[in-house]
Amino acid sequence: MDIGLILRALGVGLCVAIAVQILNKSGRDDQAMLVSLAGIITALVCLVTEIGALFDTVRDIFGL
Repeated sequence: MDIGLILRALGVGLCVAIAVQILNKSGRDDQAMLVSLAGIITALVCLVTEIGALFDTVRDIFGL
């Protein structure tokens, strides 16, 4: 696993957290929820390749 991947996920989380707080303070709760959902989806898309590599490793270890 690469440190860049961790930093990218951290950056996405930080930006989303700031945006959600700003939207909540301005009374736009619906948009804040959509921003947080978009942040989760973005982080998962970044991690899909690593999750696939993990499953391949587990398959190789157990010979499946």
